[in-house]
Amino acid sequence: MRDAIRRGRILVVGDVMLDRYWFGDVSRISPEAPVPVVHVTRNEDRVGGAGNVARNAAALGARVTLLSVVGRDEAGQSLRTLLEAEPFEVQLHVDPDYSTITKLRVIGRQQQLLRVDFETQPGHEVLAAKLEAYAQLLADCDVVILSDYGKGGLTHVTRMIELARAANKPILVDPKGDEWARYTGATVITPNRSEFREVAGSWKTEAELAAKAAAVRATYQLDALLVTRSEEGMSLFDASGAHHEATRAQEVFDVSGAGDTVIAAYGVALAAGAGGLEAVRLANRAAGIVVGKFGTAVATADEVFGEAA
Repeated sequence: MRDAIRRGRILVVGDVMLDRYWFGDVSRISPEAPVPVVHVTRNEDRVGGAGNVARNAAALGARVTLLSVVGRDEAGQSLRTLLEAEPFEVQLHVDPDYSTITKLRVIGRQQQLLRVDFETQPGHEVLAAKLEAYAQLLADCDVVILSDYGKGGLTHVTRMIELARAANKPILVDPKGDEWARYTGATVITPNRSEFREVAGSWKTEAELAAKAAAVRATYQLDALLVTRSEEGMSLFDASGAHHEATRAQEVFDVSGAGDTVIAAYGVALAAGAGGLEAVRLANRAAGIVVGKFGTAVATADEVFGEAA
């Protein structure tokens, strides 16, 4: 599969963001409030959101194009600088009135103490320009991945799915929220366990879960559902039934961005010509590697295929 992956072309669209980390020492409690005082000793910026999906797909060897929106601000410039160093094509539409999505995490004693989010909604003009660019990029990809973080970058997601369907391109969606009608017609949706429960309701048995998945697939005209289930692994529900993969993680250090890895690996496998089950196995291996790393990280082809060998 590794050679076929190198020929695969992935188009990633969605909410790109800057993951910013401040690391420090904690030795006392503030006299102003019962909170720890963090003496920041270093900082690190990483590409997050849809950008992390693109990084994961590229790390496995696929040819990737990332389409998103940033602001004309310091965070946007930092993000552009980071993305320029990545081995994939980037099309960033700039909205001067938009605050680039930033998640600032303060880390002390090897644990997250605080997260501060900076964000606004992108404007209609820049989103319209992005939709036009998306339509042009479709012809040169094998698989479309729509990474929805609910930040406004996928306002036109329904139209994007329609265009991809018309072009006969598989569409994978990492969903946000419980309004899945806008994802109608997608090839695969990849919710985590809690996201799926929001839409389908709770279940007590595997049979009940499979029945709910079948109902959701029918309602939203999906070819398949891939539900990630944390320590329980992940389950693929398609026309042939339910298929379960137990977790491959040896040690879970940080689950940040694991969903990005899953959808990226699944999409890369589909672009390489793999079937659903083979794609799930690749996604499961990649996710098992990433959760053993800190922060938004990637699983490389050497790691994934070395483990698989």
